[in-house]
Amino acid sequence: MQTGTRRLGSLAGFLILVVGGGIAIGILTAPGDWYAVLRKPWFNPPAWVFGPVWTVLYALIAIAGWRTWRRAPRSPAMRVWIAQLLLNFAWSPVFFAAHRIDAAFAVIGLLLIAIGAFIVLAWRTDRTSAALFLPYACWVAFASALNGAILFLNP
Repeated sequence: MQTGTRRLGSLAGFLILVVGGGIAIGILTAPGDWYAVLRKPWFNPPAWVFGPVWTVLYALIAIAGWRTWRRAPRSPAMRVWIAQLLLNFAWSPVFFAAHRIDAAFAVIGLLLIAIGAFIVLAWRTDRTSAALFLPYACWVAFASALNGAILFLNP
C-alpha cells in the first residue's frame, strides 16, 4: 500500500509542478494590450483555445516526466525532459513580458528540438512516455509557426 501511495504522491508532485507551474506562468504573463495590437496570421486561434489545450498538454508532460523519473531518474531522457520544461516555462515571459518575439522564436525552436529529443530517447525504454509527447510536439510545431508568423508580421 505504501508503494502505491508513494507512486501516487510522486505523480501528484509532477502534476503540481508542471500543470501548476504552467498555469502560474500563464497568469503572471497573460497577454495584454501589447499583444492585442500585434498583427496576427489568419491561423491564429481564438484566445480561449490556449488554456484548455495547454492544461491537457501539461498533464501529458507531467505523466511522461513521472514515468521517466520512475524508470531512470538520472537518464538522458530525464535530463532532456527537465530542459524542455525549463524552455517551455521560459517562452511566455520572453514573449509576453519581455515583448521579445525574436528571442521567443529562438526559445520555441529549442523547445521543439528538446521535445523531439525526448521522444527519441524515451522511445527506447518507454514508448508510452514518448507517445504522450506527440500531441505536445504537434502543438509546439503549430505554436512555432504562429510565433514565426507574428515575428514576420511585426518587424
